[in-house]
Amino acid sequence: MADRTYESALRHLDSIQSNRHVTSLFTAPPPSSSSSSSSSTKPTAQDLNAQAIPEMLQWLSRAGLTQADLASRLRCVHVAGTKGKGSVCAYLTSILLTPPASPLAGRVGTYTSPHLVSVRERIQLDGRPISRSLFAKYFFEVWDALTASARAEAAAASSSSSSSSSSLSSGQKQQPISEEELQGPATKPFYFRFLTILALHAFLREGVRSAVVECGIGGEYDSTNVLPASAVTASVVTRLGIDHVGMLGASLPEIAWHKAGVCKPGRKCFTLRVSSGGSKEGEEKGDETMRVLRRRAAARNAVLVEVDDAELERWEREPRATATATGTAVDSLDGDFQKSNQALALLAAAEHLRVLEEERANPGDGAQLPGTHSEPLQVLESRFAEGLRSARLRGRCETLRDGDVTWFIDGAHTAESLEETAGWFAQKYKDLPKSPKLVLLFNQQERDVAKLLKGLHEGIEKRLGSVNFSYAVFTRNDLLPAAAGEPGRDLTVQRTAADVMEKEAHDVKAIVTDNVGDAVQKIKAIQRDEGTEVAVLATGSLHLVGALLRTLEPDGEL
Repeated sequence: MADRTYESALRHLDSIQSNRHVTSLFTAPPPSSSSSSSSSTKPTAQDLNAQAIPEMLQWLSRAGLTQADLASRLRCVHVAGTKGKGSVCAYLTSILLTPPASPLAGRVGTYTSPHLVSVRERIQLDGRPISRSLFAKYFFEVWDALTASARAEAAAASSSSSSSSSSLSSGQKQQPISEEELQGPATKPFYFRFLTILALHAFLREGVRSAVVECGIGGEYDSTNVLPASAVTASVVTRLGIDHVGMLGASLPEIAWHKAGVCKPGRKCFTLRVSSGGSKEGEEKGDETMRVLRRRAAARNAVLVEVDDAELERWEREPRATATATGTAVDSLDGDFQKSNQALALLAAAEHLRVLEEERANPGDGAQLPGTHSEPLQVLESRFAEGLRSARLRGRCETLRDGDVTWFIDGAHTAESLEETAGWFAQKYKDLPKSPKLVLLFNQQERDVAKLLKGLHEGIEKRLGSVNFSYAVFTRNDLLPAAAGEPGRDLTVQRTAADVMEKEAHDVKAIVTDNVGDAVQKIKAIQRDEGTEVAVLATGSLHLVGALLRTLEPDGEL
């Protein structure tokens, strides 16, 4: 019997094609003076997108899953968007686990990405990461099913080719696939697709009734969009921003088209009405983005429910308990901007439960097409207050105290989300009992690091006046130093960021390192050497945040 441990499952998972390899296919090739360049044969983004769902359905079938199984046994809230997806999923999960919801919701499964410390974070059962033993068990059930399917397909292909082999030369005959290849990663889908299949398989095997499913990238062509319409009770499109332009486009309307792919016939889709940002250009872009969302919803016979700023303002003016007796915030997911995510989660959870109630009252008939009416947010907040209070999401507006070092941690990685991080950090800084020495820990390996860093610094400065960061540490996301004999790591991004920061804040001392472990040690050395309290803002990348949490909590279970 082959090794079927959790550690073995992780090794198998690491062997399959990465998400980064797939997303790189959407990146435009560098200019070439040669007209015969091989890049001319590279498939277009449209070609790759068009293949996505048919290919995912094939993989689903090879793993022994059918859309009929999903439709009969799961009821899902499908969440897309650029910013706030993880928070909305955390709130939804927490709400569905509360006493007012759980009798209808049943067992709750949650599928999100990416993970920070352990891949098991992506697949939750009743609000907790799937256990190591269950992860390994279901991982190899899926792996073996895909291997068996590949073996059957190879046998069928071999049989077909042998019947016509007399007309082929020996050089034309198809070479047989070895058993090692059949059992290996070559017969498996890429990382995100595999984990999506694994999550759905685990939900079915564990008797999950209500599933909160977060899109990876986009919506229309995302791997999670193999969910059949009858398995979806409601969908959500969170706040939109510019990201993954190679796959989704470079404008908000283009991105909105993809995100609205989660709209399902006869179901509500909850979204935030895009505001103008105070400019005529912003108003025009916002209006066009909303027109795209409305057209897409109408074409799919879905009802788009738009939450506007005025509704959020009215809700926020209601008297609310904002602190416990000890002075800590009630809402575990910190940041004023979470109000919009809470609103979307409350509305989607209520609609999910409404559909489940109708299906229970009228089995076999399905829920009727909903109207546009939804209960007021104040009413929903009162009903599901405990769910909002108990929601948890690591690495998003999180504060950790480690001796005389306080870590303010947020995985923001776009211009818009870093603006929100700036507002959150500025408020936290104002609330500190005394002024500590400020340190920035930052990385962004794949986007315009100079633009993002400038925006973050300006956002904090706008709220606090002059920002006196004494140190700025720029690191790669690698957890540990390079091993002996390993080639030197590229620090171009980090050096660029250091140059930008020294121009933005003249008194700052910039430090560059190639791994997070060393970065943390340098920050702790600053505290020891200067004998004062230190406040660290760590942001720019979820990968950075994941490595930071592993460093600060070395005994955490992977």
